[in-house]
Amino acid sequence: MAEPPREPNEPMTDEQIIAATVGERRIHGGPVHLAEYDPSWPEAFARHEARIAAALGERAVLIEHVGSTSVPGLAAKPIIDILVVVADSASEDAYLPAMEAAGYELRIREPDWHEHRMFVDPERTAQIHVLSEGDGEIERYLIFRHRLRTNEADRELYERTKRELAQREWKYVQNYADAKGPVVEEIMARGREAPSM
Repeated sequence: MAEPPREPNEPMTDEQIIAATVGERRIHGGPVHLAEYDPSWPEAFARHEARIAAALGERAVLIEHVGSTSVPGLAAKPIIDILVVVADSASEDAYLPAMEAAGYELRIREPDWHEHRMFVDPERTAQIHVLSEGDGEIERYLIFRHRLRTNEADRELYERTKRELAQREWKYVQNYADAKGPVVEEIMARGREAPSM
């Protein structure tokens, strides 16, 4: 029997992480490296954006730079997070071959969590998150980014939390990401109450 879908920022079990991984599963087994903000990150995003847009054409409804590398001044894992919205992320035949031809590798498949898919580039410097048009997670990505870009106190809270958690030993990087969940929800709640983007 299939497990119910995870709630936003609900920690994943080892079994869920293993089940979602496509290909070789990598155990992290240590602290997480955070880099100081790098002004070249937006340029790196722009290169991936052009590559993805060329590969998918009109199938890419939206391509956005998200995650910590999209927030000026915020320390982050030096991996560019990119949100790509397609008509239906469950219909992999519509975009998977084009993404692979562009050099991206499918690493995560989560049919029970928003039909989320994640690709990486060969150098592992970018993670491309694919969601379906209209999915509520899209708004969450954008509200969170907007809040961190526009509210210094929440940006500092998030960075402080990240730095504290990054020093711990983590079996999977996903465990580190999940541990940030409570502060993400706290910031998200304030972002939803703030004037719209």
